[in-house]
Amino acid sequence: MSKSRCGTCLCMKGVMVAVPEMISLEDARALVLSRVESLDVEEVNVLDVIGRVAAEDLKSDIDIAPFAHSAMDGFAVRTGQLASATPDMPVELDVIAEIPAGSFYEGEIGDTQCVCIMTGAPLPDAADSVVKYEIVSVVEGDGREGSRVAFSKPANVGDNVRSAGEEAKAGETIVRTGEVVHSAGVGFLAGCGVTRVKTYRRPKVAIIATGSELVEPTEVPTQGKIRNSNSYALAACAIDAGAVPAVLPIAADDFEGLKDAVMAATADCDFVITSGGAANGDYDFIKKVVEETGELLMTTVNMRPGKAQTFGIVNSTPVFGLPGNPAAAYLGFEMIIRPALRKMQGYSHFERPHVSAKLTAPIKKKDPRRIFDRATLTKGPEGEYEVTPAKNQSSGLFGPIQRSNCFIILPEGAGKSYEAGDSLECVLLDIPEEVVL
Repeated sequence: MSKSRCGTCLCMKGVMVAVPEMISLEDARALVLSRVESLDVEEVNVLDVIGRVAAEDLKSDIDIAPFAHSAMDGFAVRTGQLASATPDMPVELDVIAEIPAGSFYEGEIGDTQCVCIMTGAPLPDAADSVVKYEIVSVVEGDGREGSRVAFSKPANVGDNVRSAGEEAKAGETIVRTGEVVHSAGVGFLAGCGVTRVKTYRRPKVAIIATGSELVEPTEVPTQGKIRNSNSYALAACAIDAGAVPAVLPIAADDFEGLKDAVMAATADCDFVITSGGAANGDYDFIKKVVEETGELLMTTVNMRPGKAQTFGIVNSTPVFGLPGNPAAAYLGFEMIIRPALRKMQGYSHFERPHVSAKLTAPIKKKDPRRIFDRATLTKGPEGEYEVTPAKNQSSGLFGPIQRSNCFIILPEGAGKSYEAGDSLECVLLDIPEEVVL
């Protein structure tokens, strides 16, 4: 196959493929985000909504708490009874009843009386505060019903009492549309009677590795072959982004075969990702497939690794062609595809947190593109962030990414050197987008 550059077109076997100009990472992300929307809504069990986005306002069916109750084990009293209490002249009261959690007391409490109460038990109407057990002296008995106890200081109205409706009122919105539900939120919802939650459907993501040299991980590669690791890494990335991956069979370096695979995937999935064949080599076909079957919107991004990034719409479905080099594919997913998958699930934060950190080793930059070096972020002796670049920055390796927790961002421009101690911006890979640092 012959190819030649013709301005903004690529000639492949006489077929003109329009090639958009190289764009910035920010423009690439914005472009992809502009072409995806939140998916349809599904209703799931409250336990299945952990980490997902609420698609409607969720309301409590009762007051939470439904009644005023004790915040700890102690003694229910009226504050007026203890107004004169001091360490030298404690006030002694008779324990006339005991209220375990799940029970209640409706009787009167005389001026010389109190009630033993357990955490979570309803506060009697005749009391207005609870004195915790640890600061009350037992004069007679064991502190339970029939005992006599002494109080050495006054109490305040509402001490150690959780009031009715303190957390939520009946009919009040407790989780709003667009809010991410965390594990504590699941407990909150359950306590408010919400056991079914409407949330945005997780996108089904087709993953197609391309390359006649690829074999499955279960095979021992023969000469000229390598194992298909990209599909598994990208599937893991999709899971981490909240999506549901569908790893499809390896596609050989064949235009018709890849076209058939992409078309079939667009009919069944919400997003299609290919890896390999995104550049301009004789056996790189994803650009031509997207051009012939849909709308080609992007082919190159000003970043390294991963300049070759193909994006378009086929059969009303986003199709993204990542490079075959592992680090380039991983970076393209993190920086561009992950935000899109999050938007499809209703999230409103699309970029990982960034921090500034001091280099522990020098870096020489020759390529004018924006470079993302794999690195490890740690805390220095005085609590400052320090970042150590991986020794091997080859785009063909997964190992350095596995041992890294961030990317160092080397801004656009060539011929710049960075010394140990210089501060550079880093993208954190192990921190959710919602976290503010």
